[in-house]
Amino acid sequence: MYRIFLILVFLFTLNVQAQSTLPAVKIRDFSGKDVLFDSTIAKGDTVTVVSFWATWCTPCITELDAINDQLPGWKKNAQFKFIALSVDDNRTIAMVRPLVKGKGWDFAFYTDANSQLKRALNVNDIPHTLIIKHGRIVYQHTGYISGDEDELFARLKSL
Repeated sequence: MYRIFLILVFLFTLNVQAQSTLPAVKIRDFSGKDVLFDSTIAKGDTVTVVSFWATWCTPCITELDAINDQLPGWKKNAQFKFIALSVDDNRTIAMVRPLVKGKGWDFAFYTDANSQLKRALNVNDIPHTLIIKHGRIVYQHTGYISGDEDELFARLKSL
C-alpha cells in the first residue's frame, strides 16, 4: 500500500511539473501571423502576465478595463510584459479587433481561436490569469471580482 502511495505521489509530481512548463502551441498575433506561444514570453527576470479572455465574457472585459487603467502606474513599479489572449472561436473572433480598438487597451493581443493553448494549459474558465517567470507558471487565478487586479499587482511586485 505504501508503494502505491509513493508511486501516485511521484506521478502527480510529474504531472504538475509537466503542466507548469510552457507548450510550443501556435497562437495568432493581430496581424494574422502564427507565432509560438512560448516565443511571446519575456526572457530573463522579466515576468509575463497572460490574461485569457473573450469578447462575450463580461468579467473578462471588466478585468481588462481595470488592468488597463492601472497599467501605467504598475509599469513604474514593476518590470513585466502583459499579454491578452482571446479565446473567441470562429463565430466571434471578428469582434476581437473592433472591441480592442474601441476600448483603447494598450497591451499585446493574441488569439487562440482553436483553443489549443487553452487546452494545453488546462484553462477551463475565463477570465484566467497566469504569471510566468523563467518559462514557468508561478501564479494562476480564475475569475474576476473588483480588486483582483490589486492582488495581481501585489504578486507582480513580489517576484
